[in-house]
Amino acid sequence: MNDQYICKIADLDEIIKKWDYEISIHPNNENWIIWKNKSIEGYHDNNQLCYIGVLGGKIITEATAMLSSNGVQNAEGLVGDDLAYLCSFRTRKNYQGQGYFSKLYQYMENDLYNKGYRVLTLGVEPDEVKNKEIYFKYGFTHFIKSAFETYPDGVRIQVEYYSKDLEAKND
Repeated sequence: MNDQYICKIADLDEIIKKWDYEISIHPNNENWIIWKNKSIEGYHDNNQLCYIGVLGGKIITEATAMLSSNGVQNAEGLVGDDLAYLCSFRTRKNYQGQGYFSKLYQYMENDLYNKGYRVLTLGVEPDEVKNKEIYFKYGFTHFIKSAFETYPDGVRIQVEYYSKDLEAKND
């Protein structure tokens, strides 16, 4: 892994930059434009934190922590005072499998713990076996529930939700 890789909480310009990139690689898919606008709104309302990994000035990894139920489907049991919902895990294809996302995830987990969050939750589609294996490795082993989510374009997907209890780090 490159020593110049930096993990941080994105500012508004970085959020816009990252979403513009996603929109550019998903042409003709209005969902990404809607998600960009919701992300900007969540930033302004302090309802979420966008974590990014930057290498050579380029955002190569990202993850979002939702801090309130605004914008979280099936939010009951997923987000609250000491409970954050994680979503939007992405790594640019040519940087996958090199440990960059793991470093970003650890940064995000430590930051959320230091902010008072004690439980993290996330959702995954049942047939996303590779993602489920990664999440289990990170400790998301407590099954919460299964429900359907609806994309802005009306597509419905089944999602399984899992949680992880956070513990103090001795570092």
